[in-house]
Amino acid sequence: MRNEYDFKKMKGRKNPYAKQLKKQITIRLDIGVIDYFKELAGKEDIPYQNLINLYLKDCMKNKRKLEINWS
Repeated sequence: MRNEYDFKKMKGRKNPYAKQLKKQITIRLDIGVIDYFKELAGKEDIPYQNLINLYLKDCMKNKRKLEINWS
């Protein structure tokens, strides 16, 4: 490992893998849902958007299906 690194050539270059990591979208959520996740996130000391992402990833990983009952 070097003692020093020269990052001058990196100026203006973007991480080519950054777009693969996350994608910014617009989503409409109920105010109560946002408040719920903000409260949980405050207790866990993480940003609420990260908490929502972690929750959705867990749903995806465990292949959870939403049961909708319209009656």
